[in-house]
Amino acid sequence: MRLVFFGTPEFAVAPLKALLDSKHEVIAVVTQPDRQSGRGRKVHACPVKEEALKAVVSVLQPEEVRDREFVNILTELGPSAIVVVAYGQILPSEIINLPESGCINIHASLLPKYRGASPINRAIIDGETKTGITTMIMDEGMDTGPVLLQEEIDIRPDDTAGSLSERLSHLGSGLMLKTLEALETGDVKPEPQSGEISYAPLMKKTDGLIDWTKSAPELLNFIRGMNPWPGAYTFLEGERLKILGVKTQDEDGKAGTVKRVSKDELVIGAGKRSISVLEIQPPGKKAMRIRDYLQGKKLEQGMELTSQ
Repeated sequence: MRLVFFGTPEFAVAPLKALLDSKHEVIAVVTQPDRQSGRGRKVHACPVKEEALKAVVSVLQPEEVRDREFVNILTELGPSAIVVVAYGQILPSEIINLPESGCINIHASLLPKYRGASPINRAIIDGETKTGITTMIMDEGMDTGPVLLQEEIDIRPDDTAGSLSERLSHLGSGLMLKTLEALETGDVKPEPQSGEISYAPLMKKTDGLIDWTKSAPELLNFIRGMNPWPGAYTFLEGERLKILGVKTQDEDGKAGTVKRVSKDELVIGAGKRSISVLEIQPPGKKAMRIRDYLQGKKLEQGMELTSQ
């Protein structure tokens, strides 16, 4: 097939590489414009663009995907299918209906559960034990198109959003190749979505604020689901702290209050039971083990962690 690939973040790199290494022809890659990022606010290319440039594939970066000039270029390319993986803009019907085999999307959930931009984070936060990849034919709705193939995967107890995203990205790469093969041979037919519908809206930085009134297991899942982005955070004496790793403790404590502290242990009360902090990131510093943090920070029992 002659393919145009739409994608932007690291999650989309493995599927792009799989297509580049396959029998299919990737005639162009469409990704978001270069953006400023980091402390120096330098302009950086996204991971998908970097991979496309390595493979010497034409890269298109429309500011607005509905732009008439861009749609005309895409029409002239005449792809037999468009593959979309975490692109970051909603495609208009003119693009969705352009290729003969349709726009095929890799979505990181077992649709119709967790439609939306943050399915990996939400599945972990909600305490799910399984998730997966869905390939689907895109329509004009938010992840509402008919399903082609699905593959399930276990969510491990120690998974973060980052580690699960990496595994799902590779799972999606294989499932995408199976999907394209099945479309070519006619061995797959789009089926309407069925089952429980749920949503996972786009995450914001402020979504990472820790609510200490939640139970210890809920906090554990929340912190896992927020790692690495947007990051679970709290405040201690006006200092913003990112909490990157914790384990639950059976003992009860006052929500958001330091219950016990030693040279290598920090236990904080939750709405039910407590958590022991394993990894933390103070402002302006790298992530560190709790022992290293406590060497340079004097904490006492009874100190309160707050929301501001």
